[in-house]
Amino acid sequence: MATPLRVLFLMEDLCFGGTQRQTLELARRLDRSRFAPLMLTLTGPTDLDAVAREADIELHHLGAGRRVPAMFFVQLPAYLHRLRPHVLVPCTALPNIWGRIWGRVLRAFSKTGMPAIVGTCRGGGGPVRQHERLFWRWTDHMICNSQALESVLRDLGVPPERLSCISNGVDTAFYAPGRRPSSRTPLLLCVARLAKDKDHMTLLRAMEFVLRRHPDARLRLVGDGPEEGRLRHWAETHAVGNCVDFVPGGLDMREHYAAARIFVLASLREGQPNVLLEAMSCGLPVCATTVGGIPGLVSNGEHGLLSPAGDAAALADNCCRLLEDDALCDDLGRNGRSLVEGQFSFAAMVQAHEEIFSKVGALVRWS
Repeated sequence: MATPLRVLFLMEDLCFGGTQRQTLELARRLDRSRFAPLMLTLTGPTDLDAVAREADIELHHLGAGRRVPAMFFVQLPAYLHRLRPHVLVPCTALPNIWGRIWGRVLRAFSKTGMPAIVGTCRGGGGPVRQHERLFWRWTDHMICNSQALESVLRDLGVPPERLSCISNGVDTAFYAPGRRPSSRTPLLLCVARLAKDKDHMTLLRAMEFVLRRHPDARLRLVGDGPEEGRLRHWAETHAVGNCVDFVPGGLDMREHYAAARIFVLASLREGQPNVLLEAMSCGLPVCATTVGGIPGLVSNGEHGLLSPAGDAAALADNCCRLLEDDALCDDLGRNGRSLVEGQFSFAAMVQAHEEIFSKVGALVRWS
């Protein structure tokens, strides 16, 4: 029996986040007769370590705390040499830059040809942050998760035979619909890392407009991140703050989806947001922005309502429509659930990755 390919997912951290959760789901579903998943984070232990270990994923940390060490790029080659992956899969910006650099250096001096490198590009700012104009050439294959990103990468010169667009997957049995959204209290929900790309400030300003028409509405922001202090301060110094709840991020968001009437995302940049798939799988209507892969996922007027990024008034109008039109609210929620069931299964996502890992793994000379 052939030895399984060692597939190393190089992560910045395992904090609560869409990329982290999606990568964990992929790693734990890989066929263990063919692949042996490993994870290396640039930080020390964080939120999702226990989940990785429960899934029997070999887990290593380059750092000790929750921050990436200043000299991580000096330490990284020794870790990669020791772990000896057949396939290296860097995730997010820093790993995609330094993982590719050191992966290529190690491969150049390796008699085994290891590792093969599968770059990933997720999120609307990925191509710029990861300097893909240069660094796509340092991969054997590139994976993105939206047609918008696929178009950007092709424009940068990535050949079609070295580029795959694989949609995120969602567990539709786990994220199942509850009672009709229109029967719930007027709670607007946003599950997203508190970072600039998610533009929570526009969402807070939109909430001011919503409250003028629906003074009983509330906004729940679920997540952690570098913008938390600024957002909390703004909310505390404005009247809208009395109707906004900040809730820490977590692994299981179902209680939040079950309580909300509308899911809202005001992002400036996106790939294919995993939280949108989860919310739609739970039967929630969506109000989101027309950025990145969102329009390819949410058809305006069919699965949700879309508005331009940064336009608080337009976002608020869409939210109010769903608060005022019960039939529209429920119809969009049902349509979103049907779409996710039909097109965004974990099985398809995992199979597509396995095919790529097998293909690039064949480039590696090993016994």
